[in-house]
Amino acid sequence: MKKTYRFLGVIGLLGLLIVGLSACGSRKALSQQDVLTNDKASKTITWGVKADTKLFGLMDVKDNTIKGFDADIATAITKKILGKDGKAKFVQVTSQTRIPLLKNGNIDAIIATMTITPEREKQVDFSNSYFDAGQSLLVKKGSSIKSVKDLNKAGTKVIGVTGANSVANIKKYAPKAQVLELSDYAQAMTALKSGQGVALTTDNGILYGMASQNPGYQVVGGAFTKEPYGIAINKGQGPFKKEVNRALKEIEADGTYNRILKKWFGNVAGFNYKEASR
Repeated sequence: MKKTYRFLGVIGLLGLLIVGLSACGSRKALSQQDVLTNDKASKTITWGVKADTKLFGLMDVKDNTIKGFDADIATAITKKILGKDGKAKFVQVTSQTRIPLLKNGNIDAIIATMTITPEREKQVDFSNSYFDAGQSLLVKKGSSIKSVKDLNKAGTKVIGVTGANSVANIKKYAPKAQVLELSDYAQAMTALKSGQGVALTTDNGILYGMASQNPGYQVVGGAFTKEPYGIAINKGQGPFKKEVNRALKEIEADGTYNRILKKWFGNVAGFNYKEASR
């Protein structure tokens, strides 16, 4: 009799395990869950932001927080969507890691100097543009490089960041140049200082931030492309995208956007704050 009870007990335990595993198997993957519903429940939106890009997203080692224009815009949008108690959580991303992290469901949205392009729109959805940048060049003061045309010579080395569309743009506008691709902007700036290239190229807003940290360098040549930044969201998250666009419209209408823009770019030499304001 005892053996029978033991046998039935084992069968019951196996049944519970099977039910439990079935429930886990039927649960949607994190990236397929409704982001807006989850965020409202947790009162938190998780944003992928840069942590190496002055003015947009830079880690402050004093308090270990990421600060910048993108971070402040993300916080403002979070408050509009979730209310005054809503929390913006920041996860550090790079140009290489941001889309994989979004696709895997590790973050809810990307706000990280990300240009809206047709190629990227095949992978993710974008909000309306929240910042209009343009690609330019950062060079050492006194450099003979004055515009992108000066790069179009055999053997000329230009520094860029892997995953940024600025690399592809240089290959288009200066096809004879050699492009050295590095993983982030900190490495790119170090490479420029050590003479591994005659210019560093990316969006002008990013370059102005780098120039402000490195007085011996300047932005030249004006913008030779248009780079509208958007907030990237996983496909299939229509309600969340709608809320992000609504929040963007509201912070532009109530003056929050311009206050944040002036905070970060109002005193940046060479940046036309009034032209960029909305």
